[in-house]
Amino acid sequence: MKQLVAYITAGYPDKNFTIDLALALGENGVDTLELGVPFSDPVADGPVIEAANEHALESGFRFSDILDISEVIAPKIDTLWMGYFNPFYQYGMEALLNRAQTLGVKGLIIPDVPYEEAKAYHNLFEERQLANISFVAPTDGEERIAMITAQARRFIYLVAYAGITGSGKSEDLAPVLEMIKRHSQTPVYVGFGVNEQTAREKVKGADGVIVGSSIVSVLLDNTLNSSQKIAKCCEITRTIRSLINE
Repeated sequence: MKQLVAYITAGYPDKNFTIDLALALGENGVDTLELGVPFSDPVADGPVIEAANEHALESGFRFSDILDISEVIAPKIDTLWMGYFNPFYQYGMEALLNRAQTLGVKGLIIPDVPYEEAKAYHNLFEERQLANISFVAPTDGEERIAMITAQARRFIYLVAYAGITGSGKSEDLAPVLEMIKRHSQTPVYVGFGVNEQTAREKVKGADGVIVGSSIVSVLLDNTLNSSQKIAKCCEITRTIRSLINE
């Protein structure tokens, strides 16, 4: 069974909505939730997720909101924290991972920390049985892929193209998927540009997909009320879940 990971921006439009949406997604095809920590400079994200980050921060988001949300949802849906390194570093990595473990959060996704720098925190993650999700890009050579994937946990995040999330580019991922699978038995999930139109193609040769911008774009639609937004997001995840498992 191919897996579906869904990204949502925490605290947008507010904390209670995030909780309601997360739990609803867990009941509508989502295997793992990527709970996004709003940040002022989300360098790997496109304009949709960047806008949601800005709105959440303008509405008064605090890092403690992530903890409050996770306390409710992590026991009910497999949860990872996705965020840029600065807020995590400011909290303190050891204290942060201790808190994650206590809450039942299964790991972190940190797109702006390269493999070489992430190694400094490897033991902190391992001691707590938490994953620090590994990224592979189509531009990585086989030697680097072998190095990155050697200690990968839970899944490998394959960036579908060299760029930002949500730009919908297309790239032949077969060669890089073959290289990854030569060196690792860890599942590979494809992210960036995954939506209802692309999911079937993106999942070929992979073990799952990560969808973000198409969900967050619904949250930005001010013509919908909260219930309508949740219903539409759940419709998207049910559809994608069906497409990747046809």
